[in-house]
Amino acid sequence: MSNDSQDLRARIATMDDEQLPVAKHKLHGWRHFAGLYAAEHVAATEFVIGATFVALGASVWDVFIGLIIGNTMAVLSFWLITAPIAVQSRLSLFTYLDRVAGGSMSKIYNIANVLIFGTIAAAMITVSATAVRVLFNIPPQVDAYPTSMTFVFVACAVGAIVVLVAVFGFNVLTEFANICAPWLMVFFTVGGMVLIPALAESITGYTTLRSFGDFMDIAGATVWTGFNAAGEPGVGILEIAGFAWAANTFSHFGLIDMALLRYAKKARYGIATATGMMFGHYVAWISAGLMGAGTAALTMRSIVEVDPGEVAFYALGASGFVIVIVAGWTTANSNLYRAGLAAQAVLPNQSRTKVTLIVGLFVVALSVFPFVYQNMLPLLTYAGLLLVPVGGIVFAEHHIFPRMGLTRFWARYKKVAHNVPAIGTWAISLVFGFGLNLLHVMPYYYLFLPTWALSIVVYTLWARSVGAGEPFAAEQEADRQFDETVREVQAEQARAEGFGDEEMPKDNSPLTWVIRAIWIVALIIPCILGWRVMFNSPELYTYFVNRDLFYNVSIWCTLAYFVFAWIDLRRATSRAQRFRAARIAEQREPVSSEAS
Repeated sequence: MSNDSQDLRARIATMDDEQLPVAKHKLHGWRHFAGLYAAEHVAATEFVIGATFVALGASVWDVFIGLIIGNTMAVLSFWLITAPIAVQSRLSLFTYLDRVAGGSMSKIYNIANVLIFGTIAAAMITVSATAVRVLFNIPPQVDAYPTSMTFVFVACAVGAIVVLVAVFGFNVLTEFANICAPWLMVFFTVGGMVLIPALAESITGYTTLRSFGDFMDIAGATVWTGFNAAGEPGVGILEIAGFAWAANTFSHFGLIDMALLRYAKKARYGIATATGMMFGHYVAWISAGLMGAGTAALTMRSIVEVDPGEVAFYALGASGFVIVIVAGWTTANSNLYRAGLAAQAVLPNQSRTKVTLIVGLFVVALSVFPFVYQNMLPLLTYAGLLLVPVGGIVFAEHHIFPRMGLTRFWARYKKVAHNVPAIGTWAISLVFGFGLNLLHVMPYYYLFLPTWALSIVVYTLWARSVGAGEPFAAEQEADRQFDETVREVQAEQARAEGFGDEEMPKDNSPLTWVIRAIWIVALIIPCILGWRVMFNSPELYTYFVNRDLFYNVSIWCTLAYFVFAWIDLRRATSRAQRFRAARIAEQREPVSSEAS
């Protein structure tokens, strides 16, 4: 081994894994991403967004068709824009951007991420606190500011738990979030079914539905009426489709989810995001609208006066407290963790633990103000508009530059202190995007499209004018040797850790089948009971009897599901560890034999 190779290996050994391409043995199949996106995007915000479409006066067909269009475009964006760059580079956006634009722009970008993800985490904590509010009979918090000191205390207590978990127990929470996905899917769907008879009775005097047409008529008359609270025509199909597409622009057009999809074995696994988009952002939003309208009908109040905790309680009983708290916690922790990583990038000399605690204090303080979660629609859209130009810059460097004879990472090769074209392009794009918004040129949901396109054009032309077209053969060869050495080192690490081409045999033991049967049945029973509430409640008395049975049984099913799904997960994890340990032992045996 040459001295250069040894020096290169020594440099790689000192680098953090986040700075290196993902190792081959750490890649995942499509099922991993299907579960991951279902867990992240079936969240507590669905209660807020689903009710918002009702308050904005959307019509029933506009909701059903608009959400299909918008969420299909979101899936295509993940698949065709984010996944290819993530899989080809195997880098997170933060690392890729550092190679493109250097430290100065990365710092500015990371500050923006701290603010955005910290605010989203605060909104999730507030939503979780609304569930605890119902338990303590605290008045609904419908104003922009808290009107109860007890609610402030509750929000701070919930937030403190979120911060501590994000700091010390994030890996365990990630495992827990993955097993939440099937349960969240079932209960978000069943919650809407449970309240449909109450909606039907408030309009027709009957609790039963004779056909799908009955459902659409009732939904159009009570939920998505086409008129807002002021009696004016509401948002239409273009606005609904635009929001569904724009809700995650910072993840797909903005490329934030390179951090997740870099672990995909193939770029086409970006289609697995459909579990989050088509269920979390379609079925769950529709079901949340039904639950909100049903709760408003039962309590004889406006839908804008009920909060997620109250909605979940009327739809799901005690399980409603669980769904709001779990969905809020899992989403808040992942976003607070992201905010902590971004803050550490700004303050590299401080530990992640310390900066996450500092950011967590800001998040907890913000979470006591209900206006944060009440404005999730514009928050998500404007967050995307802020970050999308950076995605355009990276897209240009990765895809456009090679086709125009320009060089990726030219600024790093030229050793410029600041990538002025990148910083300038971001500034110009923000002025352009927010300027269009101030002039009301187009609905703000679609502002990300011209802003993204402009960033690609401006950055490409500007970079070419200052040296991106120069040849950097020696620097590119050094990068090629670096990447090749990284792959060699990672292959050696994989063998040392017991990873290989041989797949672990499936666990077909009787105990495993029993455990899985229990948690599967615990999901099926609430579906059956929810169906019974919806279709076998001929009058109000029977409806309340069936609903109470659903409430009483579903909470025990919830407990059984989480206990046995967790046991199943821990057994699978332990089995994988034993399998790798056995492989390591097998690799050491020949060496021991030769030595003897």
